[in-house]
Amino acid sequence: MTDSAAADPGSPSSEPLPPTSSATTNEAPAFGWSSYAERINGRFAMVGILVIAALELCTGSTVIHWLGLG
Repeated sequence: MTDSAAADPGSPSSEPLPPTSSATTNEAPAFGWSSYAERINGRFAMVGILVIAALELCTGSTVIHWLGLG
């Protein structure tokens, strides 16, 4: 006797399932307000702040000066 899902390749159960967890947490990646999304946004913000600080140290001028505000 064969399984009906295996016999019918077009059935919804044969579609790949979304990941059940991310590489760093046990949470599934999700859209919208989730702790996974907030963690990723925080990491990008930290990298951005470090890049701005490094540019300020290398060029000797501030972000305010680059933006023409001071």
